[in-house]
Amino acid sequence: MIRLEDLLIFLTAADNGSLSAAARQLDLAPAVASAGLKRLEAELGTRLLARSTRSLRLTPDGERYIEYARNVIEQVEAGRNAVAHGRKMIGGSVSLSVPSDLGRHVLAGWLDAFQAQHPAVSLQVRIGDRVADMFRAPIDLAIRYGVPEDSTLVALPLAPENRRVLCASPDYFARHGRPATPADLARHNCLRFTLSERLHDRWTFFRNGEPTVVTVNGNRSSDDGELVRRWALAGLGVAYKSRLDVLKDLESGALEAALPAFDGESAPLHLVCAHRTMLSPTVNALRDFLLERIASYAG
Repeated sequence: MIRLEDLLIFLTAADNGSLSAAARQLDLAPAVASAGLKRLEAELGTRLLARSTRSLRLTPDGERYIEYARNVIEQVEAGRNAVAHGRKMIGGSVSLSVPSDLGRHVLAGWLDAFQAQHPAVSLQVRIGDRVADMFRAPIDLAIRYGVPEDSTLVALPLAPENRRVLCASPDYFARHGRPATPADLARHNCLRFTLSERLHDRWTFFRNGEPTVVTVNGNRSSDDGELVRRWALAGLGVAYKSRLDVLKDLESGALEAALPAFDGESAPLHLVCAHRTMLSPTVNALRDFLLERIASYAG
């Protein structure tokens, strides 16, 4: 395997006409420079430089090889400059995973506006509630509720104070009554959500900081958050949704909140990536944009 540092030693020695001069220019010990050149020649199976005590010149094979070596170094440097430039500009391709309900009804429009501001950005958006493996799936970023179970992931807060809210349609409450305490949910059809094959049927509520956990039942469950919301809008039961998901429904009166004396479960929204090296200007600009939009949206 040819080493880039050996190519650089060869080029610098040829350009300077001296191996010792190349060693000084590259800040290497003369023995290290000599070993690098010998290693390259051994890899190629030929002499590249004819050396004497006072001079150094290219051999015929060296003449043939030098332009290839120079092209390799130039291409490596061009690649390094391209990466450095990319880290300073807002643009490029970003693969983004978003939750189904918030993604379709809120984030889709926001992402359109972000791209209108930054037309050099190309987005590949995946919508769904299944938690993707950030290290295996072809995803750069994910917008997700909750704190990632994998502590090695980088989670940037977007809405850290967001909570779940118990809600149903006015028609449902007119027909079945409104629960006054979490225990009353035993008499209601609860629309449950499944995440990563785990049914969310234990709902927690807080009053003065004290939790109350109830196990709920119902005739419908889904791994799609948007479908759970549609069932609630249709008057088919009570849902326990992120406030961000149903905020406009609550404001329009299509859904009504219940248990106002209780706080819902924490449901912080995060922008998640695999490691901090992915926090490019594009990612930081997207995060700042989303923070501004969420602050305005949630009031």
